[in-house]
Amino acid sequence: MPKAIKKAKAALSSVKIPKPDFSQSNGTSPVTPKTPKTPADEGIEFFESVGKGDQPIRVYELRLDPDGGPNKDRAYMRLPPAYTPYVVRVTLDAGTPASRNGVFKTNFPLDGGRFARDKFAERKLPTDFSSPIQIDLPISHAGAFVYWIEYDGDAPGSRVKGREGYFNIDPILRTKARSPILSDGKVAGDGPSVLSDYVDIPLDGLSILTLVSKWMGPITAWRDHFAETSARGYNMIHWTPLQERGESDSPYSIRNQLVYEPSMFTDGKKDIASDGGKAKVEAMLKIAREEYGLLSLTDVVLNHTANDSPWLLEHPEAGYSPANTPHLKPALEVDTAMLEFSTGLQSAGLPTVVTSEQDVDKLVQGFDAYLKERQIWQYYVLDVTRERSAVKKALDSGDVVPWSGPDIAYKNVTELASIIRDSGHIEGFKKLEQRFGTHVPGPIAAGFVKAAFVNLGDDSESLADAWVRVVDVLNVPLYEEWTEDTKAALDNIRNRLKYTRLDAHGPKLGPITPQLPLVEPYFTRLQKEDPEKYSLANNGWIWNADPLSNFALWPSKAYLRREVIVWGDCVKLRYGDGPSSNPWLWEYMTKYVTSLAETFEGFRIDNCHSTPLHVGVTLLDAARAVNPNLYVCAELFTGSEEMDTIFVSRLGINSLIREAGNAWDPKEFSRLLYRHGLGKPIGSMDGACMTSKAELPPPTGKGPTRDCIVIPHNGSVPHALFYDLTHDNESYLDKRSAEDALSTGALITFSFSAIGSVKGFDDLYPKLLNLVAEKRRYEVTNLGDNSGIARAKRLLNALHTEMALGGFEEGHVHQEKDYIVIHRVQPSTQKGYILIAHTAFHKGSKDRGYITPIKLRSTKAKFIYGAYIDIPSYEVAQDASTLRGLPGKLIDIPEVVVPQGLDGEGPFAEIVVPDYFPPGSFMLFETQLQGLDSSLDAFCSEGAEAAFSNLNFVELNVVLHRAEGEERDATGGEIGTYAIPGSGNLVYCGLEGWMHPLRHIMRYNDLGHPLCGHLREGTWAFDYIPDRLLRQVDVFPALAEPAKWFKDRFDRVKAAAPPFLRPKYFAIIISEAYKAARRSAIEQYSNFVSSGHDFTHNLSLCSIQMYGQVKSASLDPANPTPSLAAGLPHFAAGWARCWGRDVFISLRGLFLTTGNFAGAKAHILAFASTLKHGLIPNLLDSLRSPRYNSRDSPWWMLQNIQDYSKMAPDGLSILSESVQRRFPEDDTWVAWNDPRAYAYSSTIAEIIQEILQRHADGISFREYNAGPNLDMQMKDEGFNIDIKVDWKTGLIFGGNRYNCGTWMDKMGESERAGNKGIPGTPRDGAPVEITGLLKSTLRWLDELSRAGKFPFKGVEAEIDGKRRLVTYKEWNDLLQASFEKCYYVPKDPSEDVNYNVNSSIVNRRGIYKDVYGSGAGREWSDYQFRPNFPIAMTVAPELFDPEHALGALKLADQVLRGPLGMKTLDPIDLQYRPYYDNANDSDDPSVAKGWNYHNGPEWGWPLGYFLRAYLYFDTKVGAGTTDPTETLHHLHRILLTPREHIQKDPWAGIPELTNKDGEYCRDSCNTQAWSASCLLDFLEEVHKISAKAA
Repeated sequence: MPKAIKKAKAALSSVKIPKPDFSQSNGTSPVTPKTPKTPADEGIEFFESVGKGDQPIRVYELRLDPDGGPNKDRAYMRLPPAYTPYVVRVTLDAGTPASRNGVFKTNFPLDGGRFARDKFAERKLPTDFSSPIQIDLPISHAGAFVYWIEYDGDAPGSRVKGREGYFNIDPILRTKARSPILSDGKVAGDGPSVLSDYVDIPLDGLSILTLVSKWMGPITAWRDHFAETSARGYNMIHWTPLQERGESDSPYSIRNQLVYEPSMFTDGKKDIASDGGKAKVEAMLKIAREEYGLLSLTDVVLNHTANDSPWLLEHPEAGYSPANTPHLKPALEVDTAMLEFSTGLQSAGLPTVVTSEQDVDKLVQGFDAYLKERQIWQYYVLDVTRERSAVKKALDSGDVVPWSGPDIAYKNVTELASIIRDSGHIEGFKKLEQRFGTHVPGPIAAGFVKAAFVNLGDDSESLADAWVRVVDVLNVPLYEEWTEDTKAALDNIRNRLKYTRLDAHGPKLGPITPQLPLVEPYFTRLQKEDPEKYSLANNGWIWNADPLSNFALWPSKAYLRREVIVWGDCVKLRYGDGPSSNPWLWEYMTKYVTSLAETFEGFRIDNCHSTPLHVGVTLLDAARAVNPNLYVCAELFTGSEEMDTIFVSRLGINSLIREAGNAWDPKEFSRLLYRHGLGKPIGSMDGACMTSKAELPPPTGKGPTRDCIVIPHNGSVPHALFYDLTHDNESYLDKRSAEDALSTGALITFSFSAIGSVKGFDDLYPKLLNLVAEKRRYEVTNLGDNSGIARAKRLLNALHTEMALGGFEEGHVHQEKDYIVIHRVQPSTQKGYILIAHTAFHKGSKDRGYITPIKLRSTKAKFIYGAYIDIPSYEVAQDASTLRGLPGKLIDIPEVVVPQGLDGEGPFAEIVVPDYFPPGSFMLFETQLQGLDSSLDAFCSEGAEAAFSNLNFVELNVVLHRAEGEERDATGGEIGTYAIPGSGNLVYCGLEGWMHPLRHIMRYNDLGHPLCGHLREGTWAFDYIPDRLLRQVDVFPALAEPAKWFKDRFDRVKAAAPPFLRPKYFAIIISEAYKAARRSAIEQYSNFVSSGHDFTHNLSLCSIQMYGQVKSASLDPANPTPSLAAGLPHFAAGWARCWGRDVFISLRGLFLTTGNFAGAKAHILAFASTLKHGLIPNLLDSLRSPRYNSRDSPWWMLQNIQDYSKMAPDGLSILSESVQRRFPEDDTWVAWNDPRAYAYSSTIAEIIQEILQRHADGISFREYNAGPNLDMQMKDEGFNIDIKVDWKTGLIFGGNRYNCGTWMDKMGESERAGNKGIPGTPRDGAPVEITGLLKSTLRWLDELSRAGKFPFKGVEAEIDGKRRLVTYKEWNDLLQASFEKCYYVPKDPSEDVNYNVNSSIVNRRGIYKDVYGSGAGREWSDYQFRPNFPIAMTVAPELFDPEHALGALKLADQVLRGPLGMKTLDPIDLQYRPYYDNANDSDDPSVAKGWNYHNGPEWGWPLGYFLRAYLYFDTKVGAGTTDPTETLHHLHRILLTPREHIQKDPWAGIPELTNKDGEYCRDSCNTQAWSASCLLDFLEEVHKISAKAA
């Protein structure tokens, strides 16, 4: 980022700002005492009054980033005029950092009263973590405003000021209405006549003509110019400055800012009253406004004043002089030397007339020699003699300041020079303020040399000599700097001398004289006395300068190096840092701008890029105080669009001047037209698709609720005032061809922007007029023979304004060779105008050129007008008094008949350019789309609510989602995801698949996207969407209604809309359907979801994404039923779809928190029916061939049954639900349709008891069908399942080194690397999460049993040789007593004796073991730091010492947490391998075939448990003990990345895993059930806290 932009954007971070006290404010600012009503007061009154306005209120929604600042694209927000008050809604996601005791601040007067730049209204942000945060700002008037959010920083007591954003509100410009320019398709003879009515003209409707008053004659003659300007279709005049001109006679060299130019008045200065002529000018401008419909825009010159301004003598402090800006002294000396040198050329034998490069060389060489006599180097260097004297004097007198810097003894002089240079002790260093002003105080130098030259003792002579040697080294680069600066100055003088006196395109100034010296003087010398005070720097400009740096201030050496292209008639004004720096100047210039604001409707800021921002802001604020609807435009030369936006947003510039003349060929010109004048592309969809209807609560808290339309705001680019030619640039005869004036002028009028021109452009002036020297006057030609292209401009300017008023906001720009075509369309009526222009960038050709015939599909086109310009001569007869244009004649083109054609794509109109259509020609046609039903937009968007409201979750899964594998499975392979040519397959068949590309297309009207091209090419997608639903109606009858809704709309669009409009209607239909389907889902969800924010909604939709019906996976072996997929796309169907562990980790979040209790119950009952060996299947396989190899799955199911009993209505009744058992009581394997299957039943309570009892008895079996047919990777020993309870600790142990019975279940597959059959993470022993789940179950059953709600008391177990009852409480207490001792690894090794710790293999302390009792040879794996312990903390927090728990969690936060999940292994562990690649076929066993699946990659689902555990313990013993919001804000910051990911990722979910630091992993599921579920679990906990607090 450029340094200047960084400087401009510099913002405070963690500055100490006192926390606000809202106890008395009720969330609003203190009420300002009311004065007479301001626009802000009227806006508040509007919203608080009943019955005001019957139209929906517009609400422009601005989404802020988590840090409270606007996204880069939305940092500048342009808003329409407040004809009727509207609302800006600032939204921020709940729980983001900026919501931390956040306060929204803006200087828009939200509470009424007058605007003041430094007066800020405040709104406290809501602190709800579960609902979206929004602030509604009532907008009522124009201006430029800033906002930001201030919030608590991380450091206690600190406040952060967030990044600033800006919103500029366009002014309301009222002018006289005009009669239409067209009548019955013909140019009206009397149009555009000024009518009596007024109209509010949008900025895009402005047609501005620049006039130079000095060429108009006296003010009494201006009526003729008004009449001409109005007749040519312009509605605003841009006046170059009308103030009294200085001695140069340039309008921009203003002598007296408060007096109008005397020569404008008949009697000159006698005609100027005490008001400086203001009343007479205002009277004339009133005539322009009321009789001719012309608004007035004036240049405002803030940077400089005329060199002969009389007030400069009284106030020389208003300019930059060596007296107030000392570093200008050497620059003044150089300038004075140049003037003196110029007077003595003849006597020195040097040329006074420059005729060759040799003359230039002689003069520059002569001046170089002359300048050396001035010894300017003395401003740079240290005076060696004085330095020696000063240090010796200090040494001799004992006035020595001891050296306090680094040790410098025995350093060489080069090192010493560097040290003293960096120390800051050199006074005047590089300041250039006086000769030999650079020095080191003697006492400091004395202390320095004594410390450096310790071998010299106290010998002052030797020490002084030593200091001289250091000074000599210091001076070397300073001399070099002087040499370089002098060279630069001489080079710049050479270039300027050559340009002004020798170059063909230069001004050819003539002989060098005292009046016209070698080059322009850089200083205006007001008087000879006291030259340092009365020599003021002239203004100018610098190539590629930093616009935010004042080149007159130190450290700039622009004046010394002669880098300024100076205006010798203008003195640069010195404003300082603010009014206190220069009170008189600020007061005077404020009078100037406020006086102009009272008189004119608009300002053009002259030399805006060199206007200090604070000056422009303050003076424009003053101007807007007297004219709130002031229109402000400017021309910027910052060289950066980002810098342009900074000026536009801060100053409130309404339009930036752009110029067609900057284009070097037709292609570049078409780019400029597209960039600045397109409006929106034809067929845009943002207005139809991105807006939404809603209800608006009163923004002030008082008044009625109103209907509103919410419009997302994408940020803005600066609005353009697009000129064909500005008044200070060369004519088209010089830069292109005179004929191009017509084609370029026509094209500019078709820009959907403000447009501008100059009279000389329309009248075909052959050359750029010199604003200073030109004395002739305009010829008023009206629309007559000598009016150049005026007749065409009349039509086109008037049409430009009519199109803006009529909302012809959509456009299309096409360039083909030398032709440019612009089509403007009104999107509602589809009426349009098309302009075909043959540009003339090159002189001489009359060739028609070539352009492909223009086909307008389903459109009729009617010729309106066409013309070319015939210029018989490019010479203009000299006239000493009158300005005249080329003798050009506008030749009308005969009517071009547009035939209708028909081809395979349907009817079309075809415009063919006539045979004679020379460069510079244009044609204009009226267009009208045929056969488009005006009700089509409404029809496409209506009825969606009803069509989708009756769908259940499974049917919504079909409508919204369905990955490729699911759809193929469900439809017998007939249907898959849709493939878009050039873009690839969508990830879902349903609406979510289409919405991913459409969100971008709709928001940015990206009609060039491959999807839009595909829709224009054919209607395949229109058929695909309803057809896939209709084919599934036999399975899902309810799909018939949405299928019909789609088909009706798509069929109508296919029949009525031309191809170019298909993308728009497709987007309307899909987006409306998506909104309705999404709303249908959310309305069926729980209150937690339906009242939640977008993140909650997005996560909850994963429950529909994952819950669907396919043929190959079911919860019933005989019939297809809906089931939960583990993840997509890898687990879409078949045996891999439904996993016991995954289901029950996911069920709470996806089903219970969302309210899908029926779906949850169905999964519980199905899996419960499969209980075998005391386990449930890891792989369900539709209950046909379930596999029993997971030790943790039954405990996850029991946790879910517990959760269901507490969360579902009448949830406890599930315990008495009876299920038929899939397998016989003796665990014999039988097929699902064997008579022994489903032969007996158990209640859920009995199944719970069976699980506990089987574990208490010990489980030992060999998997059915063990061997390669079951698992081709596993070794034989791995099929042996053994689980037992250690009744000394109550822990459940199980597994062996050859199987992996928990979620970390990667089995080695690589024979090459030698890891085949060896688990990557066997976790044999007592995994921490199983212990936690067991404890949770025992606690729950003990509570139920004691309450008489569970039919069992405990389990039978053989302990010490005796079989006895172990109650749930006894087992629970045993776990409670042993847990910390078994699992905790203390921070302090001295405490190891209190725990079961092998100190010699501890890798990290302050953690909880991942496993207790790993198998022989793997004892070290107990001590691996993994993310499983927070699971136990969440389900059984009572097991943990709170301080220990929080310490371990904080460690996990630092060490294990990644952007989207948790690292599965500590990075300092020797096994840590964070990149998962299942295709890796290396010989490295640690990664081959993805063996490191759980040894480093970051998994999504453990993050949710970490968040829940952290929330519990931090609010119990941590930072959230007194204020839970401290904890919540920390945890919500962690969610920023998942929140962003689910919004932007095409899969609309949270991935299974990522590689290191959130890096994409290609082998991961793109969306995983448990990853989303566990985050929902956390958000539901937060919701309960918020609800409790409320």
